[in-house]
Order: sequence, then C-alpha cells, then structure tokens
Amino acid sequence: MEDRQPRDRVARIQADWRRERPDLDVTPQGVIGRLHRLAGRLTEELCLVYGRYGLSEGEFDVLCALRRAGEPYERAPGELAAHTMVTTGAMTKRIDRLERAGLVTRRRSDDDQRGRIVALTGPGLELIDRAFTDHIGNEHQLLGLLTRTEAETLETLLTTWLSRMDQPGAPRGG
Repeated sequence: MEDRQPRDRVARIQADWRRERPDLDVTPQGVIGRLHRLAGRLTEELCLVYGRYGLSEGEFDVLCALRRAGEPYERAPGELAAHTMVTTGAMTKRIDRLERAGLVTRRRSDDDQRGRIVALTGPGLELIDRAFTDHIGNEHQLLGLLTRTEAETLETLLTTWLSRMDQPGAPRGG
C-alpha cells in the first residue's frame, strides 16, 4: 500500500499528532486550523488593498465606520471604538494618524463641550469611497474561489457558529 502524502499543512500536522498522540482526537484541528490559516491569508489579501491607499487595516475600519454613519459622516470616538471593536486608546492613535493625513477632523460636540466628534474630510470621503470600492472587488474575487452555493452554505454555517460562540456560557478557552 502506498503511503499517501496529506494534501495540506493542516492534514500533515494532524497526521503527526495522530502518530504522536493516538490517545487524542485531533479532528477539530481540521476545521479550526484551516479557519485560522484562512483568516491569516484573507487578512494579507485585504491589507494589500488598504496599503494601496496608504491605510492600515485599523485606519480603513475607522474611515468605513465614519462613511457608514451617513451624512455628515461623523461619530464620537467612543462610538467609533464600539463600531470597530478596539479600545478607546487604540482608537485615539488611529484618529491622530488620520487627522495628520487630512482624512478626518476633530471638533467639540455641540451637545457636550467635553465630548469630541470625528468627521470625514472631503479628501477622506473621496479616499474611502475609492478604497471601499476596491475592497469589495477584492472580496468578490476572494469569494469567487467558491461556487455560489458553497459561499452561501459557508456564510450560513459561520453565522450559526458565531452566534453560538457569542452566547453567554459559550466556551472561553477550555
């Protein structure tokens, strides 16, 4: 019988673990390992587009959050942090960089003089519209590696899994 080489890195790792630790069921690595590798590869591909516009992934997220807000394309820094899932400290650094680049402005809130509002500038709006157009084209190209049915099935499965992971009492690292 011919010893068949596993078809990808994750399968090779699983084969090694099955040999070394036959007492453990390593089948979850097939899904988790591939999702982890895929997430890394997707992030690389997405960041290539952001980089063409001189943006980091985080800066792109901030500009998108402002653009999604609709006219006048502004949000409070705390809102931006919530919409991008980062700390307010990390958000401040992103806003500082975007402000220096002339893509956003900061002003005092009309409602609360202690509060601040971050808004897209004209150049910021123009940049994020072009960058987001290319981003979506890139996502279509990446997802185009699957059939429409495969993509729909994957979206359903991932939505279900994420929903269950977000429920109280879901596993938190064993």
